[in-house]
Amino acid sequence: MRIDDVRRVFLGSFVRPPEETGTGSPKIEAVYGYAVPHADGLLLLDTGIGAADEETEAWYRPQRVPLPQAMRDAGVDIDDVQFVVNCHLHFDHCGGNPGLAGLPVFTQRTELATARGGDYTVGELIDHPGVRYEVLDGRAEILPGVHVVPTPGHVAGHQSVIVECDDGSIVLAGQSHETASLWSEDALARSGADLGHAPPLPVAPDWVDTLLAFDPRRVAFAHDAAIWVPDGSPRR
Repeated sequence: MRIDDVRRVFLGSFVRPPEETGTGSPKIEAVYGYAVPHADGLLLLDTGIGAADEETEAWYRPQRVPLPQAMRDAGVDIDDVQFVVNCHLHFDHCGGNPGLAGLPVFTQRTELATARGGDYTVGELIDHPGVRYEVLDGRAEILPGVHVVPTPGHVAGHQSVIVECDDGSIVLAGQSHETASLWSEDALARSGADLGHAPPLPVAPDWVDTLLAFDPRRVAFAHDAAIWVPDGSPRR
């Protein structure tokens, strides 16, 4: 498998209201999943925007692409999916899970407990008929060359996926960062000393180093079409 074999899947969009953007204006955000054609079977990171309560629907005004159609548009077949990973369990990332009942769904124990605790997501998307969770406690290699790494920040149980390919690795960062630019800021922050900068320096999460240790050729995101690529600057 090569990096270009990993397909981005457009799952829909929603309107983030001005109360959440910090700009005074609304913002349309895309929702992306990623299909990974592994030798052991197709892995899908995130499954789309689920149906929520009336208040949430009115707040975010989502436009959904049904998962089978989204997969077809990306050139993959939903019937080939064998493994599911959700970067976290908010309704815009696990909405297609009920349609994939019976398949293993990899999630962090912390995230699943939070989702089941109420006032967090849509319960029907979490404990639906045929659900089958593979619960993780931290970092794991869930398939040969496919690594899950906890990347808390957006939520405590957030996780990202690293895929080792024949031509390098790709980080599927989910919503660890809202944009590629924010990731780039953190990657540079972790490299500040190596770049010759003296303190005080910006602080970024320790897990950024964990992801950078895979020497990614690309980093892709759940809500940003931009892809980060390394710039040749020193890395720890």
